[in-house]
Amino acid sequence: MSNTIQSLSFAQAPVAPDRFFAGVPVAEVTVPTIAEESEPVPGRRKRLKPGERRVQILQTLAHILEQPGGERVTTALLAGRLQVSEAALYRHFASKAQMFEALLELIESAVDGLVSETAKSTEPGRERIVQLVTRMLAFAEANPGLGRVMAGDALVFEHERLQNRMNAMFERFEAVLKLCLQADGVADSVTGAELILAFTLGRLHLWSRTGFTRKPSNNLQACLTRLLS
Repeated sequence: MSNTIQSLSFAQAPVAPDRFFAGVPVAEVTVPTIAEESEPVPGRRKRLKPGERRVQILQTLAHILEQPGGERVTTALLAGRLQVSEAALYRHFASKAQMFEALLELIESAVDGLVSETAKSTEPGRERIVQLVTRMLAFAEANPGLGRVMAGDALVFEHERLQNRMNAMFERFEAVLKLCLQADGVADSVTGAELILAFTLGRLHLWSRTGFTRKPSNNLQACLTRLLS
């Protein structure tokens, strides 16, 4: 597991699979690996700096979600991976749903940033759509655990409000697709935006449900060219 959450540009998104949260616009935070934290210290227990345990919990949750066909996430499983008690988890998050909400905040920060940038751009609408879809899928590919959340597969057994929140994010994504098509004078921008949204979601689902073997970037530019022609 990486010792840092990297603040990378989306152009740098495809990175080594042991790095979490690539492309997420957050400040770099140094955190110990699980091995470092679990290593016994004679006479005392190693103390983490404020916020480090919280980040470590989220990294471990994302790591569990990256396992193809992995177990359903429970606080007991998460505590076991971290080698802490479940009570220790609840000192940082009130519930498992709150842990997923923290991951959703990372995803929303990344995707909404892209959506806002796309809406403000003066480039032709089709070019903006290609960039937006490409960068969103690159983010999911670089962060398989977060990609599984985006696809909804990781939220199946979780609280309904989590899926509703993810749906709302994609509604904002669809709205900016519609604006881009309207800017290019496309008559039926509603249908066009629905098709591009369905294509993007389909790529995310394939990525998640094939155990991360069907990469979203595979033949992507040719598909987008055909879709937008």
